[in-house]
Amino acid sequence: MRVHFHGAAGEVTGSLHEVEAAGHRLLLDCGMIQGSPEAERRNLDPFGFDAAALDALVISHAHIDHIGRVPLLLKRGFRGEIHAQEATADLMRIMLLDSASIAESEAERGNRKRRPGEPELQPLYTRDDVEATMQRVRPLRYGTPREILLGVQVTFREAGHILGSSVVEVRAEGRTLVFSGDLGPKGTPILRDPEPIAAADLVLMESTYGDRLHKDRAETILELGRILEAAWNDGGNVLIPAFAVGRSQELLYWFAKYWDEWKLSRWKIFLDSPMAAKVVAVYDRHTELFDEDAVAVWKEKPNPFNLPNLRLTESAQDSMAINAVERGAIVIAGSGMANAGRILHHFRQNLDKPQTHVVFVGYQAEGTIGRRLVEGAQWVRIHGRDIRARAQRHTIGGLSAHTDQHGLIEWYGQIAGHPPLALVHGEDKAREALAGEIGERYGVKAVLARPGLTLQV
Repeated sequence: MRVHFHGAAGEVTGSLHEVEAAGHRLLLDCGMIQGSPEAERRNLDPFGFDAAALDALVISHAHIDHIGRVPLLLKRGFRGEIHAQEATADLMRIMLLDSASIAESEAERGNRKRRPGEPELQPLYTRDDVEATMQRVRPLRYGTPREILLGVQVTFREAGHILGSSVVEVRAEGRTLVFSGDLGPKGTPILRDPEPIAAADLVLMESTYGDRLHKDRAETILELGRILEAAWNDGGNVLIPAFAVGRSQELLYWFAKYWDEWKLSRWKIFLDSPMAAKVVAVYDRHTELFDEDAVAVWKEKPNPFNLPNLRLTESAQDSMAINAVERGAIVIAGSGMANAGRILHHFRQNLDKPQTHVVFVGYQAEGTIGRRLVEGAQWVRIHGRDIRARAQRHTIGGLSAHTDQHGLIEWYGQIAGHPPLALVHGEDKAREALAGEIGERYGVKAVLARPGLTLQV
C-alpha cells in the first residue's frame, strides 16, 4: 500500500488522504478546509488527484472538516461507494445539507452584490448534490470487516470522539494501515472510550492537541458550574459556540447530570441550531452506542434532550426572539468556531456587554472569530460591523472532544511493536511536540505529513 497526503497535513481541518492498495485507489475522508476566508477559498482548488479514478471513499466521522467536500468529489467525477459507520451515515445527511444550505445562501447574497460583467457565483455544492451523495453511502457497524474492493478490507473501531466516530483499519496484500480519525478522551460523556488497536504496519494519527494536556474533567465540570453561577450573579447571558454534533449534546448531558447542583431550573436554555436539534434525534436512535454512565443518566435524571426549560429553536424568528431575553439565558449555538451561524447574531447583541459570559468549549482554528476572542481581541468584525468585545471569556479545555498529548501517546503505545507513525490533523507546533515525546518514549521517529508526501505501508 501507499498513502498520499493531500489535506489536514500541517493544519487541523480539511482531512484528505489517498490510499493505493491491491490495484485500487481509495480516499480516507474528504473534509472541508475551515478558518479564515483565505483558507476557506482553498476548498475550490483542485484535489490533487483525479476524482474519477477513485474506487471508494471511507469516512472516519461526520464533522464537516472530515466530510465537507464529499459532494464536491462527486461533482468532479467520483462514482464509487462511500463507507461510513451507521451513526455517521445518519449524521452525514444532516451536516451536508446544512453545509449546502449555507453555500447556496452565500452565493445568493454574493450575486445580489455582483457588479455588471462579473461572473455569477456558484455554491460549492447544492442540496441536490447532497441527496445524490447520500445514495452512495453504505453504512457499516463497528467491528464488522467489509471487503469494500477486491482485496481491500475495512473495519471500523470506536474512536470516542463523536457519535459514530471511527478508527479505520485498512487491510490489503498482507499489510494493515490504521487511520485514527479524531480520537476522543477517555471518559467522554455518552460515548464509549477509544478502542485499542492490536497491530498495524503504518499509523496515521491525529495530533490536534499534541502539545498540551487537558484540564482534569472533574475540575472542568466544577469550573463550568462556577461560570454559570457567576453569570447568574452578574445578571447576564451565557453564550456557548458549540458544534452541532458532539459538543452540544455533551453540554446538555452535563446540564441534566448537575440539574440540581447548578440550579439550572432558573435558567432559560436554548439550543439555537436546527441542525443540532436533528442531531439529537440521531443520538436517540443510537443509544446502543452509549456508555454505561450515559444509560444511567437517561434513566435517573431529566432526559438531557428533553430538559423542562430547554427550547430547541428551529426558525430564524425563534432565534431572533432570544435577543429579547436580557438575562438568565444559556444559548448554545453554532458554529463551534464562531466563524458562521447563529452564534454570530447573538455575539452582535451581547458581546459588548460586560455581564455577558462567552464560554469556548472546543478547538478554535486560526483565522476564526472564536480564535481571535480566545486570544483577547477587543474588537471583532461581524457581518460587516465592528463589535467591541467586552464580554467575559472562558476557555474550557477539559471538554474537548479530542484527546490530549497523554491520550494520544497512550493510544499509540498500545499498538504492538510501535509501528511507523505519521502525524496528521495538527498544526506544526502541536505535531512537533508530540513527535518529540513519542520519539523519546518509544524510539519512533514520527513523520510530519505534508501535502504531496507519499509513504509506503
